[in-house]
Amino acid sequence: MSLPGIDQLESTPEILRLLMEGLSEEDTNWKAGPDRFSIAETLEHLSHVEGHCFRTRVERMVNEDNPTIESYDTDAYVAAGQYSGRSAEDSFDHFEEQRELNLEYLRELPATAVSRTGAHSALGTITLSHVLNAWAFHDVTHIRQIAEIIRAMKYYPHMGPFQPEYKVTP
Repeated sequence: MSLPGIDQLESTPEILRLLMEGLSEEDTNWKAGPDRFSIAETLEHLSHVEGHCFRTRVERMVNEDNPTIESYDTDAYVAAGQYSGRSAEDSFDHFEEQRELNLEYLRELPATAVSRTGAHSALGTITLSHVLNAWAFHDVTHIRQIAEIIRAMKYYPHMGPFQPEYKVTP
Protein backbone atom coordinates (compact mmCIF):
# COMPACT_ATOMS: atom_id res chain seq x y z
CA MET A 1 0.00 0.00 0.00
CA SER A 2 1.43 3.35 -0.94
CA LEU A 3 0.85 6.46 1.09
CA PRO A 4 -1.91 8.84 -0.07
CA GLY A 5 -0.92 11.50 -2.56
CA ILE A 6 2.43 9.94 -3.51
CA ASP A 7 1.46 9.45 -7.16
CA GLN A 8 0.59 13.14 -7.45
CA LEU A 9 3.77 14.22 -5.66
CA GLU A 10 5.78 12.10 -8.11
CA SER A 11 4.10 13.50 -11.22
CA THR A 12 3.98 17.20 -10.32
CA PRO A 13 7.51 18.13 -11.50
CA GLU A 14 6.94 16.52 -14.91
CA ILE A 15 3.53 18.17 -15.31
CA LEU A 16 5.03 21.56 -14.46
CA ARG A 17 7.96 21.06 -16.85
CA LEU A 18 5.57 20.24 -19.68
CA LEU A 19 3.37 23.24 -18.93
CA MET A 20 6.33 25.60 -18.85
CA GLU A 21 8.00 24.37 -22.01
CA GLY A 22 8.91 27.28 -24.25
CA LEU A 23 8.24 30.02 -21.70
CA SER A 24 10.70 32.90 -21.55
CA GLU A 25 11.99 34.54 -18.37
CA GLU A 26 9.66 37.43 -19.18
CA ASP A 27 6.75 34.98 -19.38
CA THR A 28 7.58 33.47 -15.99
CA ASN A 29 7.68 36.93 -14.40
CA TRP A 30 4.34 38.09 -15.87
CA LYS A 31 1.68 38.95 -13.28
CA ALA A 32 -2.00 39.50 -13.86
CA GLY A 33 -2.02 42.09 -11.09
CA PRO A 34 -0.03 43.33 -8.10
CA ASP A 35 -1.80 40.93 -5.72
CA ARG A 36 -1.29 37.87 -7.96
CA PHE A 37 1.65 35.46 -8.17
CA SER A 38 3.79 35.11 -11.27
CA ILE A 39 4.91 31.66 -12.36
CA ALA A 40 8.36 32.42 -10.92
CA GLU A 41 6.84 33.36 -7.56
CA THR A 42 4.65 30.27 -7.58
CA LEU A 43 7.69 28.07 -8.21
CA GLU A 44 9.61 29.74 -5.37
CA HIS A 45 6.59 29.20 -3.11
CA LEU A 46 6.53 25.51 -4.08
CA SER A 47 10.25 25.26 -3.38
CA HIS A 48 9.88 26.96 -0.01
CA VAL A 49 6.94 24.89 1.25
CA GLU A 50 8.65 21.71 0.10
CA GLY A 51 11.34 22.13 2.74
CA HIS A 52 9.80 24.48 5.28
CA CYS A 53 6.31 23.09 5.58
CA PHE A 54 5.38 19.64 4.32
CA ARG A 55 8.61 17.71 4.87
CA THR A 56 9.09 19.31 8.28
CA ARG A 57 5.56 18.38 9.32
CA VAL A 58 5.91 14.79 8.16
CA GLU A 59 9.28 14.30 9.88
CA ARG A 60 8.03 15.75 13.14
CA MET A 61 4.87 13.62 13.07
CA VAL A 62 6.90 10.48 12.34
CA ASN A 63 9.62 11.15 14.93
CA GLU A 64 7.67 12.81 17.77
CA ASP A 65 4.51 11.90 19.64
CA ASN A 66 1.74 14.34 18.69
CA PRO A 67 4.00 17.36 18.06
CA THR A 68 2.67 20.89 17.81
CA ILE A 69 2.53 21.85 14.13
CA GLU A 70 2.56 25.57 13.37
CA SER A 71 0.57 27.13 10.55
CA TYR A 72 2.46 28.10 7.40
CA ASP A 73 1.74 31.80 6.92
CA THR A 74 1.97 32.40 3.16
CA ASP A 75 0.93 36.05 3.57
CA ALA A 76 3.83 36.71 5.95
CA TYR A 77 6.28 35.16 3.49
CA VAL A 78 4.82 37.26 0.66
CA ALA A 79 5.15 40.42 2.78
CA ALA A 80 8.78 39.50 3.57
CA GLY A 81 9.54 39.08 -0.15
CA GLN A 82 10.36 35.37 0.20
CA TYR A 83 8.90 34.48 -3.18
CA SER A 84 9.95 37.47 -5.29
CA GLY A 85 13.10 38.32 -7.21
CA ARG A 86 14.14 34.74 -7.90
CA SER A 87 14.72 32.98 -11.18
CA ALA A 88 11.92 30.59 -12.11
CA GLU A 89 14.46 28.04 -13.30
CA ASP A 90 16.52 28.22 -10.10
CA SER A 91 13.40 27.87 -7.95
CA PHE A 92 12.14 24.98 -10.05
CA ASP A 93 15.50 23.19 -9.93
CA HIS A 94 15.57 23.54 -6.15
CA PHE A 95 11.97 22.31 -5.91
CA GLU A 96 12.77 19.25 -8.05
CA GLU A 97 15.83 18.37 -5.96
CA GLN A 98 13.90 18.65 -2.72
CA ARG A 99 10.93 16.74 -4.13
CA GLU A 100 13.10 13.79 -5.12
CA LEU A 101 14.66 13.66 -1.65
CA ASN A 102 11.22 13.93 -0.07
CA LEU A 103 9.84 11.13 -2.22
CA GLU A 104 12.77 8.90 -1.24
CA TYR A 105 11.98 9.62 2.40
CA LEU A 106 8.23 9.07 2.00
CA ARG A 107 8.71 5.78 0.11
CA GLU A 108 10.59 4.42 3.13
CA LEU A 109 7.75 5.12 5.57
CA PRO A 110 5.58 2.19 6.61
CA ALA A 111 1.90 2.32 5.64
CA THR A 112 1.03 2.55 9.34
CA ALA A 113 2.66 6.01 9.48
CA VAL A 114 -0.54 7.54 8.05
CA SER A 115 -2.15 7.35 11.49
CA ARG A 116 0.58 9.40 13.22
CA THR A 117 -0.85 12.60 14.67
CA GLY A 118 0.10 16.18 15.30
CA ALA A 119 -1.56 19.11 17.04
CA HIS A 120 -1.93 21.83 14.41
CA SER A 121 -1.93 25.28 15.98
CA ALA A 122 -5.03 26.39 14.05
CA LEU A 123 -6.74 23.17 12.97
CA GLY A 124 -6.43 20.86 15.97
CA THR A 125 -5.58 17.19 15.61
CA ILE A 126 -4.25 16.19 12.20
CA THR A 127 -2.93 12.89 10.88
CA LEU A 128 -0.07 12.19 8.55
CA SER A 129 -2.70 11.08 6.03
CA HIS A 130 -4.24 14.57 6.24
CA VAL A 131 -0.84 16.16 5.61
CA LEU A 132 -0.08 13.95 2.61
CA ASN A 133 -3.47 14.64 1.05
CA ALA A 134 -3.04 18.38 1.68
CA TRP A 135 0.43 18.21 0.08
CA ALA A 136 -0.96 16.59 -3.08
CA PHE A 137 -3.91 19.02 -3.11
CA HIS A 138 -1.45 21.92 -2.79
CA ASP A 139 0.48 20.62 -5.82
CA VAL A 140 -2.66 20.41 -7.95
CA THR A 141 -3.69 23.91 -6.84
CA HIS A 142 -0.42 25.36 -8.12
CA ILE A 143 -0.42 23.28 -11.30
CA ARG A 144 -3.83 24.78 -11.99
CA GLN A 145 -2.59 28.26 -11.08
CA ILE A 146 0.37 28.04 -13.47
CA ALA A 147 -1.84 26.61 -16.23
CA GLU A 148 -4.26 29.50 -15.77
CA ILE A 149 -1.45 32.07 -15.96
CA ILE A 150 -0.27 30.47 -19.21
CA ARG A 151 -3.82 30.50 -20.60
CA ALA A 152 -4.27 34.18 -19.76
CA MET A 153 -0.83 35.39 -20.80
CA LYS A 154 0.06 33.25 -23.80
CA TYR A 155 -3.16 32.26 -25.55
CA TYR A 156 -6.12 34.39 -24.49
CA PRO A 157 -4.80 37.68 -25.92
CA HIS A 158 -4.50 36.07 -29.35
CA MET A 159 -7.89 34.31 -29.54
CA GLY A 160 -9.66 37.19 -31.25
CA PRO A 161 -13.40 36.61 -31.52
CA PHE A 162 -13.21 33.50 -29.30
CA GLN A 163 -12.35 35.55 -26.19
CA PRO A 164 -15.98 36.15 -25.11
CA GLU A 165 -16.53 32.39 -25.02
CA TYR A 166 -13.97 31.93 -22.23
CA LYS A 167 -13.20 33.30 -18.81
CA VAL A 168 -9.65 33.58 -17.53
CA THR A 169 -8.73 34.09 -13.88
CA PRO A 170 -4.95 34.12 -13.56
